[in-house]
Amino acid sequence: MTVRAAGWLVSLEGLAGVVTAIVLIVRALTGHDQSEASGVGTAIWFGVLFGGVLAAGIGLLRGKRWGRAIAVIANLLLLPVAWSLLTDSHQPLWGSLLGLVAVAGLAALFAPATSRFMAQDYEIPADDA
Repeated sequence: MTVRAAGWLVSLEGLAGVVTAIVLIVRALTGHDQSEASGVGTAIWFGVLFGGVLAAGIGLLRGKRWGRAIAVIANLLLLPVAWSLLTDSHQPLWGSLLGLVAVAGLAALFAPATSRFMAQDYEIPADDA
């Protein structure tokens, strides 16, 4: 159950990043000002990173163990972003939401049931111990 919860949260994070990449591409193609930052470059960066996060979330939903490592790293990296939104960017709503999602994702990824699921193929049989 906790693996699926983590999978849904991580998929949501990945989907948000991929949608952001699409929005940035559309803005660039429709001629919005790009003097501050390259919308296309940022979109490619978001697409690659959050495409991997989305793949990890889908992997967790399908019961694949490889998605956990990517999901843990992504959620750990989102915590400073949430802090920045809360403090320097003065966006308490978005910072709080992002922080809650990241902490909930980490809690689900490190829950005892998730750890048991991840370790089940590595258990030593009782007669070998």
